Amino acid sequence: MSTTQTPDQLHADDVAAIDELRQAYQQLCAELGKVIVGQHGVIEQLAICLFAGGHALLMGVPGLAKTLLVRRLAETMDLNFSRVQFTPDLMPMDITGTDILQESGAGRREFEFVKGPIFANIVLADEINRAPSKTQAAMLEAMQEYRVTMVGRPYTLEEPFFVLATQNPIEQEGTYPLPEAQLDRFMFMIEVDYPDLQEEIAIARATTGGRLAELDHIIDGQRVQAFQELVRRVPVPDHIYEFAAHLVRRTRPTDQETPEWTKPLINWGAGPRAVQYLILGAKSRAALLGSYMVRLEDVVAVAEPVLMHRVITSFGAESEGIDSRQIVRRLVDELVKEG
Repeated sequence: MSTTQTPDQLHADDVAAIDELRQAYQQLCAELGKVIVGQHGVIEQLAICLFAGGHALLMGVPGLAKTLLVRRLAETMDLNFSRVQFTPDLMPMDITGTDILQESGAGRREFEFVKGPIFANIVLADEINRAPSKTQAAMLEAMQEYRVTMVGRPYTLEEPFFVLATQNPIEQEGTYPLPEAQLDRFMFMIEVDYPDLQEEIAIARATTGGRLAELDHIIDGQRVQAFQELVRRVPVPDHIYEFAAHLVRRTRPTDQETPEWTKPLINWGAGPRAVQYLILGAKSRAALLGSYMVRLEDVVAVAEPVLMHRVITSFGAESEGIDSRQIVRRLVDELVKEG
């Protein structure tokens, strides 16, 4: 595998901009650290996803500050924020908005579109799997096309636009699992785990005293968009493209590259969008950490959040207690060792 791209291909302004993004990211982490104890990996993955222009699905049991983290992230980024609590009776128009008959000054009645909570820069879809499929589907056009269509009329969403959804993995009664088509719209699936002992003690101290600290605005919407454009200009060596493509192809049970051990464990593998998100995620991570070129470790770092929800395990895998994370991790390790 050859490397044809070098940091010299970056314009001097882009080098300075990457340094600026790294500093802004460090400031953002410091601000969130005032109210969020631990969860450094989750914050990093959220930032990678946001600056790559993707949407994220946060998985974790109740009480792990998923909602608080998203709300406070929006605060540090000085972006419009809205929260939608998904419930079984939530209708699509409760998200997108609806036409309301209004009386004009001339005595005429006209329909006026009233925007729903989807018209924000950061939309928190809380417990997204509690709403029925038709309501979940209302998010698809917004997430993919950055617009909403109502009675044949399109309404463009203001950018930057992110959907950050939460899902509780332990309560399945009364829920509607997200279909694969909608799962694929999420760039990352981010697992939020329990804090360790010292973090849990620190959480108790911080949240049982006075009010939580107010956070400063670090980045506004215009700078977020500028950084998103910058991320796309980060150079990627040819062997990184090849690594990402080979990795995704090995998740498909019918592909000739797929290792034999995976075939009875996987029903469905990742599609081409996964390769795109591996590269974009690696670019974003490299820029956030101040690197002027994507490295193999950047792709490895984003492989699990990109691929976990795109690798659909078989009944045999489930019966053996093997999940998609374990499969992706082994595939990555094997491909890295092959060089």
